[in-house]
Order: sequence, then C-alpha cells, then structure tokens
Amino acid sequence: MASRLKLFRTPIGFHDAYVAAPSQKAALKAWGADADLFARGIAERVDDPMLLAQAAEQPGTVIKRARGTAEEHLAFAGKRAKTAPRKANGRAKVEPPLAKPRPRPSRKALDLAEQKLAAHQQSVQTRIAELEEERACIGAQIAQVRKEERGQAGKFQTAVDKARAKYEDALDQWRKQSR
Repeated sequence: MASRLKLFRTPIGFHDAYVAAPSQKAALKAWGADADLFARGIAERVDDPMLLAQAAEQPGTVIKRARGTAEEHLAFAGKRAKTAPRKANGRAKVEPPLAKPRPRPSRKALDLAEQKLAAHQQSVQTRIAELEEERACIGAQIAQVRKEERGQAGKFQTAVDKARAKYEDALDQWRKQSR
C-alpha cells in the first residue's frame, strides 16, 4: 500500500512552493533544502483539498503559486513598514540598532615614528657631512706637513751628510795615528 500523500508549503520570494510528499523529509528533498525548514518555521503542512488534489497528480514535484498580485505585494510592503514589531512567544522582536562604523585607526603613532626616523636620518647625514669636512681639512693638513717635511728633510740630510763626512775624516786620522 502506497503511503498517503500530504501537502507541504514553503515561501520562495513572491511565490509559495507546494509539494505533495509522504513525509517532511521527502518534501525537503523535493525543495532541495539543506536545512530543516520545518524546524525553523519556514515550511508547514497545508490542508487544502483542491491544492492537494492538484499536487497529488505529480507527487514530489514542486508547484509554484503566486501569493498575490503585484498591487497586493506593494500594499503589504507599505503596510508592513508602518506596523509595530511582530511578537513571537509573547516577546516583541526588536531589531538591534545598526552599529556605528568603527572609526578609522589613528595614524598618530605611525606619523610620530616616521618623524623620528626622518629626524634620525637627517642627523646622521649632517654628522657625516661634518666628518667629511674634517677629513678634507685633515687631508689638507697632512699634505702641508708632508711638503714641509720634504723641505726640512733636505736640510737635515745635508747636516747628516756633513756630520758623517766629518766623522769619517776624524776616524781616518785616528786610524793613521793608531798604527
């Protein structure tokens, strides 16, 4: 004996999707649902003999029916905007207020760090320029000392040559007398 068909409905946009199926599980499969729409209150069993007769002709096939005319949908949308929040289980559903967007992060720390880096780099460049000036000055002083040394060295060398010649003469006379 074939199982008795039941009629199930779930909303799909401006339409209702009806399916004749033996169980809720079979209806969910026909709709291609991944979640249990019945547990969420989105789908329900319907007792309409005319719709059941029409859906029973093609069991397991989804039949779409418009839920109203375009005018009814627009009228309902306008009415819906004016109504108070719906109550569920005796409590009013209150939409949470939209959260303020978080403020943009502060650049203070980044700007300060960049300023410190730029100041450090400028300080290093200044110190290097000072040292390069000192190096150039010292190089000039070294060149001057070498020039003076060459002039003085010539005088000293002449004095050494005269002293050596005088010493050798004295040494030669000493040797002649010592023999």
